[in-house]
Amino acid sequence: MSDPSPPSAKPPRAQGRKTIRASLQPRELMTPVPDLKDVWKAKVITLLPAAFPGVLGESLTGKALQDGLWQLETIDLRAFGIGKHRNVDDTPAGGGAGMVLRADVVGPAIQTAQAGTSGNWPLIYLSPRGKPMSQQMMQDLAKADGVTLLCGRFEGVDERVLDHFGVQEVSLGDFVLTGGEIAAQALIDATVRLIPGVLGNAESTEEESFSAGLLEHPQYTRPAQWNDRPIPDILMSGHHGRIAQWRAAQSKDLTRIRRPDLWALRQGSDDDDDDDDDDRA
Repeated sequence: MSDPSPPSAKPPRAQGRKTIRASLQPRELMTPVPDLKDVWKAKVITLLPAAFPGVLGESLTGKALQDGLWQLETIDLRAFGIGKHRNVDDTPAGGGAGMVLRADVVGPAIQTAQAGTSGNWPLIYLSPRGKPMSQQMMQDLAKADGVTLLCGRFEGVDERVLDHFGVQEVSLGDFVLTGGEIAAQALIDATVRLIPGVLGNAESTEEESFSAGLLEHPQYTRPAQWNDRPIPDILMSGHHGRIAQWRAAQSKDLTRIRRPDLWALRQGSDDDDDDDDDDRA
């Protein structure tokens, strides 16, 4: 008599699994979450919400976003478009090439973005005609409660909406991009890294370029010799005082040569003293 067949085992039940589907929207970082109290937040008005978080979702800024050290919200400008086709732009008044974002589209988007904001919350339009970004600007933004960024497209935004809301215009540089999204990500990255807890070593922001109105001194690491190029002896001396003097002198030299505009701003300042230049190694 043959042995009876053992009862068929039940397949194990999946515990807590999620179905993963391909998506242009970065789910982990862009899933809506309640506002966190006293956490710096960037609101971005854009026609390309899928472009975010982009590079902001990587490395230290991405980890800080996941850890709730800062927040990101995108507002899709297309949702405020006019008519069946959600038109957001029209031809320039007075003629000319290109298209202009409409005030009756951008205005409601700004109102939606600013609803519920309080305290120090700048409203910025990324524009090539704006004030150039600077380290001081990022330091000021990092101390704010948050920021709302308007990403332009085409020929720009109807001037009336900028005037009505008192929008600040900020530029990434003296060149023109196809839109403000790259500039917005640059601004957010430069600001978020100044938020306490985002960088592992807060001291790393104190000696970097622009923090003291100077470019950063050269950096070296192992190997001690590479392609017949050694690390400067002073950095291997262990004499921290002389190393600090050497680095200060290097920063001044680099700034004087590469950024005479920054160097000119240093002239006449109380702490601008070239006496330590003789301590170079």
